[in-house]
Amino acid sequence: MHVTPTALPSVLLIEPAVFGDARGYFFETWHRQRYSQHGMPRDFVQDNVSRSARGILRGLHLQEPHAQGKLVQVLEGEVFDVAVDVRVGSPTFGRWAGERLSSDNHRQLYIPEGFAHGFCVISESALLQYKCTELYHPETELSIAWNDPELGIEWPTREPLLSAKDRAATRLSDIPRERLPRFRV
Repeated sequence: MHVTPTALPSVLLIEPAVFGDARGYFFETWHRQRYSQHGMPRDFVQDNVSRSARGILRGLHLQEPHAQGKLVQVLEGEVFDVAVDVRVGSPTFGRWAGERLSSDNHRQLYIPEGFAHGFCVISESALLQYKCTELYHPETELSIAWNDPELGIEWPTREPLLSAKDRAATRLSDIPRERLPRFRV
């Protein structure tokens, strides 16, 4: 496996070793010892699957408290996956990193606690699977507007399909700082 820091050094792009032949392919999606050697958590507590159609954008979401680290991968299709540093006091606060994840490239994105997460489907449909370091706590969820001009995320669409929750999301600057996670060295 090959692990590369993104524009946000603690957000990691993972390219697993894929073994394939005429019959298909095989690769490990998680190996506790190997992944923890790259600073990823040793344990995840919840796995999720999400299916979406082309043009659907989900995010930007986070929980505080009960922050979730996520290991995201695409099982079918392709998405543009984004992490935004929202840790108050971080030298990269408000910056984002985005990567194309697909069932063809087998890439994974590790997004640690303290980052907002979102994705946009760029194939006909996409099936994502992601591991979380914390259980879902809807009462602590925050949503940041996908098109927050201060973030300047370069999404692959200008008119995504959004949920009511994502349409109502606010700009990062409108969220009280005491509601956001803190940067810890």
